[in-house]
Amino acid sequence: MNTKATAAASPAQGRPVLGRFPLPLRVLGYALVVGVGLLYLLPFVLQLVTGFKTDPDAAAHPLGLLPTTPTTAAYQRLFGLSEAGDGVPFLRWLGNSAFVAVVVTAGRVLFDSMAGYALARLRFPGRSLLFAFVLAVMAVPGVALLIPKFLVLNTFGLFDTYTGMIVPLLVDAAGIFIMKQFFESVPREVEEAARVDGAGVFRTFWSVVLPMARPALITLTILSFQGSWNEFTHFLVATQSGQYETLTTGLARFVSGGLGGGTQYPLKLAAALLATLPVAALFFCFQRYFVQGANAGAVKE
Repeated sequence: MNTKATAAASPAQGRPVLGRFPLPLRVLGYALVVGVGLLYLLPFVLQLVTGFKTDPDAAAHPLGLLPTTPTTAAYQRLFGLSEAGDGVPFLRWLGNSAFVAVVVTAGRVLFDSMAGYALARLRFPGRSLLFAFVLAVMAVPGVALLIPKFLVLNTFGLFDTYTGMIVPLLVDAAGIFIMKQFFESVPREVEEAARVDGAGVFRTFWSVVLPMARPALITLTILSFQGSWNEFTHFLVATQSGQYETLTTGLARFVSGGLGGGTQYPLKLAAALLATLPVAALFFCFQRYFVQGANAGAVKE
């Protein structure tokens, strides 16, 4: 009897949630989901379309989905191709953001994974207290550290330098937590087998455990790149010169009117769209690993 009941219930359990309702309710549900999706995409569509409008057209029809007179003037100004000579230093912002994001991402992946492995596997005095400090750092608002960051950078002569932009971001408490949780899920038998073969602690970490952490490493890479690419408050207190401006600080100065008057909606939204594309492309390329999260992983026998 239990077998028959289970067999009868299994088809219903495998059906989608909306498939269990009558057809009219299913149509209504799918329509609601599509409507919410389109509503979510509307700002991005407006951002894309506005970049091809003229300033008067964008001011007169801000919600128009078709440009009255399509033009690429905004993108020409961004890339310094405008004949009027009124371009903005977008390529310099892009170069600074790319350089800082790549270095910070590489540093976080390396140092966070090493720190996470040490907290997960090594036994040393104060280990639990150190992990408690890591969790405490995650609870501190970033705004509360702005003035201390400025004072430290200014004291050590790192203010308004690439070093001051990069070094404070090389280690992230959230990344350490993610890697620690993953390494704790790795069976200890794998590491013990490596030690029997003569591998030391670092060799075991680098050659045995770290290759198994690919899902967690990809997750950390995406989060680190996104965080450093979109970082604003740290760069705001760490730099002053225009040559160190990134996309976030440059666009903020641009939006506040620091690069000319007028609304300039097409130029601003075109720059914001281009600043969004790298992170979006990285996420869509590795979303399968990102969804798996830091707890994914398997041991090959």
